[in-house]
Amino acid sequence: LLDGSADIAVHSMKDVPTELPDGLVLDTLLPREDPRDALISLSAKSLADLPMGARIGTGSLRRRAILLSARPDLRIEPLRGNVGTRLDRIRQGDFDATLLAVAGLNRLGMAGAETTPIDPDDMLPATCQGAIGIECREDDQDTRTLLAALNHSATAICIAAERAFLGALDGSCRTPIAGLATISGDRVSLRGLIVRPDGSETLAAQDDALCADAAPLGRTLGDALRGRAGPGFFDETS
Repeated sequence: LLDGSADIAVHSMKDVPTELPDGLVLDTLLPREDPRDALISLSAKSLADLPMGARIGTGSLRRRAILLSARPDLRIEPLRGNVGTRLDRIRQGDFDATLLAVAGLNRLGMAGAETTPIDPDDMLPATCQGAIGIECREDDQDTRTLLAALNHSATAICIAAERAFLGALDGSCRTPIAGLATISGDRVSLRGLIVRPDGSETLAAQDDALCADAAPLGRTLGDALRGRAGPGFFDETS
């Protein structure tokens, strides 16, 4: 984008740093897919159904921490690779379950009978999960005008709140941080969660504001949780 060899870049918003390089903007959001996580298991239909000591495969620190906070008996082990590889490991019996984003499964057409979406009350998703954004150069007004027709305002409002929340916590996809914004009328509500990596402590907060104040809402909620957590909250040794 910066050297002009591309005019746009399409991103999964879950993976986009909260600070963009100077000269680039990301102000086009496509309609959001289902933001929830899904439990993938041949036997369990909910987290509560998992047997004591069940072996769960995941490479996500957020999912690991939330699982351990609710079920410290679970054995959480690394599981990486593409979606097909992970599903195959479950079907082969290598793990009792894994968790994947519903959005990814839907987009790949790979949500099957072993897939059960998890209520956000039980597993708050990663900030911006399920959202796709389009980035371009700030001074490329022609491209920005074309992209404006694609922007989904409700998704943009929710993502503004969630990215501001993540930015206030100085977090990333490698930090046990979760957040989900929803809209009702002219107001946006944001739920946020931070968890120690070992699941031993969970801090949650929720608030709402006018949609026009989505980003300030996210920053305020993130600052509040950061203040409650104190230094070292995300340290692996805590």
